[in-house]
Amino acid sequence: MVIVRVLLSRVLWALVTLIAVSFLIFLAIEILPGDIAARVMGRFATEEMKAEFRRMRGLDRPMLERYGEWVIGVAQGDFGDSLVNEYKVSDVVMPKLKNTLLLALFAFILYVPLAIILGSLSAVYREGIVDTLVSGFTLICLSIPEFVMGTLLLYAFAVNIGLFPVMSVVNMAQSTGDAIRMMTLPAVTLAIAMAVYAIRMLRDNLIEVLDSDYIRMAILKGVPLRRVVLRHALPNALVPALNVTALNLAYLIGGVVVVEKVFAFPGIGTLLVDAVFLRDAPVVEACALIVSAVYVIANLVADVMTVALNPRLRTAK
Repeated sequence: MVIVRVLLSRVLWALVTLIAVSFLIFLAIEILPGDIAARVMGRFATEEMKAEFRRMRGLDRPMLERYGEWVIGVAQGDFGDSLVNEYKVSDVVMPKLKNTLLLALFAFILYVPLAIILGSLSAVYREGIVDTLVSGFTLICLSIPEFVMGTLLLYAFAVNIGLFPVMSVVNMAQSTGDAIRMMTLPAVTLAIAMAVYAIRMLRDNLIEVLDSDYIRMAILKGVPLRRVVLRHALPNALVPALNVTALNLAYLIGGVVVVEKVFAFPGIGTLLVDAVFLRDAPVVEACALIVSAVYVIANLVADVMTVALNPRLRTAK
């Protein structure tokens, strides 16, 4: 079957991509300017202390030897120890990753219906009042950076109305309801930032599908417009938008640093920035590899869903 062949080939390429990315990440950390020992131990550390730190951490060994050891450890689920506090990297990263995944899930739940509903309405009622309003909404949101949109939402709904907390410190939430309230504003910010691209792409794709001959024939035969759109037009129009969705998923995990900073959200993006500043190489490598893995997996899922939603690809020999 086509789906099996596509899945196997994409999984193989995903593994090759991850191996290449892991080497590039390790190399990038290696060539960063500055001395890790000096940054971790402080300016009052002597040269002997720095040399002992490098020896204990294995930083004096060849890069390829350390890379091979790191890859073997990652394959076993061990990302090493943090250079700053000597904690296990997994213990440092996993709580932040859990927070980011929860926020990403919340934002994605808001993103999917927002993009599909507005994109479909804009296409079905094109050049009408609905299309004008949706197009205006997307243009305005496209022109506003995420941190500005987040600040505006904070000022409107947290400072003035007091409906949501100003800081989204989910680690201090007393209940599930509190956690949802804390994540609502950053999730809405992310959902809008992602949806504007998908809405415009879905609108254009759906208009093209609705103008095709088989859709017009279905309408002439008396098939209700709602059924034509939902059963025939929308699945075909969704296929090109899946690539945008895959990019959005990667953005949700690793590209939300600014949004996390605005809402004081303890996620993996903020952790990555702090680790780069502190030159905590194992944490940086773990965060970057996780984000890369999410990007590769998201593209893999998008490719498989493209085949699943397209009957011509699904039945091809």
